[in-house]
Amino acid sequence: MQIDADGVTLDAEAAGEGSPVVLLHGLTATRRYVVMGSKALERAGHRVVLYDARAHGQSEGGEDYSYDRLAADLLAVLDDRGIERATLAGASMGAHTITKFALTHPDRVASLVIMTPAFAPDRDPGLERWDRLAKGLREGGVEGFVEAYGTPNVPDKWHETIFRVLHQRLSAHAHPDALADALSAVPRSRPFEAWEDLRAIEAPTVIVASRDEVDPEHPYAVGERYAEAIPNARLISEDEGDSPLAWQGAQVSKVIDDAAR
Repeated sequence: MQIDADGVTLDAEAAGEGSPVVLLHGLTATRRYVVMGSKALERAGHRVVLYDARAHGQSEGGEDYSYDRLAADLLAVLDDRGIERATLAGASMGAHTITKFALTHPDRVASLVIMTPAFAPDRDPGLERWDRLAKGLREGGVEGFVEAYGTPNVPDKWHETIFRVLHQRLSAHAHPDALADALSAVPRSRPFEAWEDLRAIEAPTVIVASRDEVDPEHPYAVGERYAEAIPNARLISEDEGDSPLAWQGAQVSKVIDDAAR
């Protein structure tokens, strides 16, 4: 299924019937990395729409990768599918996109599941690192990206898994040069300007934060700040010592299902 977003073709899929849920992935990921292939949401009675963000997966690239543009792409997906209001669930870049969307199109949001947010208005976005990753991908492909990624700052036992996932994720993109553009551009964009902005979100919201040492790029403290800033937001996470909840497709699908009811 292909959706036009102001001249950029987004690759998408839909399954199931019932209350609509739209899933948005993170930077360098594809749509399968939100609920990790789980079909639990369809079985629970939801119409699930997934799409690859511009420059990701099989979607085309473009000239604009700001959160204004990514939120406009989400609006294009909803309009194309005839969805007036949906539960929106997004991880990392997808989390920031749905946050931006909820601030600009509150009437189209039934509920939010903000998973592993990384953006904070008072946090260094690490632009030098993102530019290094973009250069590695552009000049050396997947191996160039992995080399630029370097040795992850996590226990040694996780290194092999992380490198395997990086190879899988980066090999799934049809337009690597466009993805390299996105790697530099997305971290330079801001989905909101100040924590106080999030007080305008009225939709029921769940924040899925990660406290695990395997996922240092999405600090638990950032998830806490979202939960504090958004009125009546609920914060959940995995148990201490478990792998991140956001990586457990069936479990996070249950969280999304609960939020959609």
